[in-house]
Amino acid sequence: MNWEEKLKHIPARPGVYIYRDAGGEIIYVGKAKVLKNRVRSYFQNSAHRLPKTRSLVERIADIEYIVTDSEVEALILECNLIKEHRPRYNVLLKDDKSYPYIKVTLGEDYPRVFTTRRPVKDGSRYFGPYTQVGAVNETLKLLKKLFLFRTCSNRQFASRSRPCLNFHINRCQGPCTKNVDKEQYREAIKEIILFLEGRHGDLVKRLEERMHRAAAALDFEKAAELRDQLQAVKKVMERQKMVSAGLEDQDVVAMAGGLDEVCVMVFFIRGGRLIGREHHLLKNTGGLSRGEVLAGFLKQYYAGVEFIPRSILLSEDVGEEAELIACWLSQKRGSKVTVKTPKRGEKARLVEMAAENALLVLKQIELEGRNKGRLNEAAAELAAALGLPGPPLRMECYDISNIQGAEQVASMVVFEEGKPKKSEYRRFKIRTVEGPNDFAAMQEVIHRRFSRGLEEKKLLRSGQISTKEAKFHRFPDLVIIDGGKGQLSAARAVMKSLGVGDIPTFGLAKKEELLFTEHGSEPVVLPRNSQALYLVQRLRDEAHRFAVTYHRSLRTKRNLKSLLDEIEGVGPARKKALLKEFKTIEGIQRAELHQLEKVPGMNKKAAKAVYEFFRPGREE
Repeated sequence: MNWEEKLKHIPARPGVYIYRDAGGEIIYVGKAKVLKNRVRSYFQNSAHRLPKTRSLVERIADIEYIVTDSEVEALILECNLIKEHRPRYNVLLKDDKSYPYIKVTLGEDYPRVFTTRRPVKDGSRYFGPYTQVGAVNETLKLLKKLFLFRTCSNRQFASRSRPCLNFHINRCQGPCTKNVDKEQYREAIKEIILFLEGRHGDLVKRLEERMHRAAAALDFEKAAELRDQLQAVKKVMERQKMVSAGLEDQDVVAMAGGLDEVCVMVFFIRGGRLIGREHHLLKNTGGLSRGEVLAGFLKQYYAGVEFIPRSILLSEDVGEEAELIACWLSQKRGSKVTVKTPKRGEKARLVEMAAENALLVLKQIELEGRNKGRLNEAAAELAAALGLPGPPLRMECYDISNIQGAEQVASMVVFEEGKPKKSEYRRFKIRTVEGPNDFAAMQEVIHRRFSRGLEEKKLLRSGQISTKEAKFHRFPDLVIIDGGKGQLSAARAVMKSLGVGDIPTFGLAKKEELLFTEHGSEPVVLPRNSQALYLVQRLRDEAHRFAVTYHRSLRTKRNLKSLLDEIEGVGPARKKALLKEFKTIEGIQRAELHQLEKVPGMNKKAAKAVYEFFRPGREE
């Protein structure tokens, strides 16, 4: 292509330029104050280009541009295009599309608050993205304690004729009953938004005003509710660290660079308190300065954030981009936003603290990467020793646990890529075997596991169930039976009868750490200090632990039930209620009389009988 001819027609205006490769894919999006000058610079002075830029230019097959009225408009458009197309040569937030948000459905008469991974322009408020799912769940849990809002779906809400349990336990105002008007309900929603924005000081003032108004109107019950809510919010504030004497709202953004990726840490300071933090990983950062990397992050991150604070503190100088980003964010916020790189004083210390945290996260990620390398090495070693066609990505281990044949149980433990996948663990209570017969118990478990898996595969193919509903449809690359040749032979007989005999299966002797094959006379001996042996041992130990834990819990419940049977006035319903409340014998033994009386279904007489049974002769 004659680039010189093409470049002549690019206007000297602000805008966005788009580079495509030979296949038509967008590989880079950039913005410029003067499009003509910026695009031309890519095709000049090739000797001084960075390796990444040289690689980009070599792949450019076509150029497009979009003219805008200002550089700020160009920046907004650049952010949107990068988020939409995720070009390979732009600095990118890793997997940012999968991060969860908290959504407040302001477009509904009675808004809901819940998590979502797909923000859309529907009039709702979105808070996030959160890189830690646990943080989202904890926040929602706290909101449900502090505020009264509905959690039912719109379909449930429309069809409900009487209030749900949440209304009766004071977790919802019950808008489905039409006993609360929209404005009253939205008061709670406004307070939730203040809380999510970190404006706890404003929230406290608002709650105090409402409490005083309720007291003045002699509505003391409402005033007491608001007082309790106010105290709960203040407790949350007390747990947050005071980091700024100025009581301002700030975001502190700092980065740490590693071998293959960059970690950016964002501290959220609201009202002078550190209320939370998020870390984000970036890719495609090679060959860029630290300032360029951070500028690329800021544009992507703040394009998807609802609340913009007055001040943003950076660990790196982003040059001329600082003024442009500040102008853009000021437009988003509706008032002035400053973007600064502090060099000394309290603000500089905040940036250093964020940078230190970013470095710690990056070290942890790199350590996990090295551990993953060792796990891959262990799987490869194991495959070579056992003669498998490739490293076993999914391994399952089965163990039977019983004491004198009582409460026989089995465990199925799953490792994927060398690590425990606890969501895939399964446990079985043996149904068909009487007495201590490990061989028969193993056959029952293997049959139940694989027959259920085969059935689920059929249902999935016919569309009758989803992968979420299926629990056994994924089959392993390797099966380990915790036991010798007897248990192995029992398991293999069942697997062959079901048509899954092609799955490699080995028995692991408990003491000698030997792996037995079905037909071979000599066991496979893994080297004493090999990663492969450690991997098999961890798998076997986890299966044993899981089976024993399940067996112990069943035995405890059985013993507890038999003890409770001896107490006069405690029937099946009360036994069940006591078990649910205290879990163990020790829990019931430690319970005070007033605690026993509060258990649903208990009265004073029955509670006293339980109390005196476990602690005879003790005074009330």
